[in-house]
Amino acid sequence: MEKKNRILIVDDDQFNISILTEILHSDWEIMTADSGDEALKALAGPRPPDLILLDILMPGMNGYQVCARIKGNKDMAHIPIIFVTAVSEAMDAAKAFKLGAVDYVTKPFNPITVKARVSTHIKLSV
Repeated sequence: MEKKNRILIVDDDQFNISILTEILHSDWEIMTADSGDEALKALAGPRPPDLILLDILMPGMNGYQVCARIKGNKDMAHIPIIFVTAVSEAMDAAKAFKLGAVDYVTKPFNPITVKARVSTHIKLSV
C-alpha cells in the first residue's frame, strides 16, 4: 500500500487544528503541533512532513520565525509552507512569500480551497 503524503498543521488554536484535520485527513496523513518549537521538533523526526500548514499568529515563536528557521535549514528548506492565518493584509502575504511560503490561506477556512491548494503544492513538490 502506498504511503500517504504527510501534512504538518501548526496552530496554537486546537479548534483550527481540528477543522483542518477534518478537511484533510481522508487524503493525507496528518501531524499536528501547537507551537513553533513543537513544529521544529516534528520536523527533526524520522519522517518529516511533505507540506506544512503554518499559522502566523502564535505565542512565543510566530509563524514567520518558524518559516525562517525551516527555510534556513538545508535539510528542511524544500518542504512547502502554506501560511494559514486570520491576518489578510497584503503586506503580511508579501512577507510570507518573501520568507519562502508557497501559498497563503485566510481564516475562516473554505474547505474546497484548502484541499485544492494543499493538493496542488503536494503534487508540485513530489
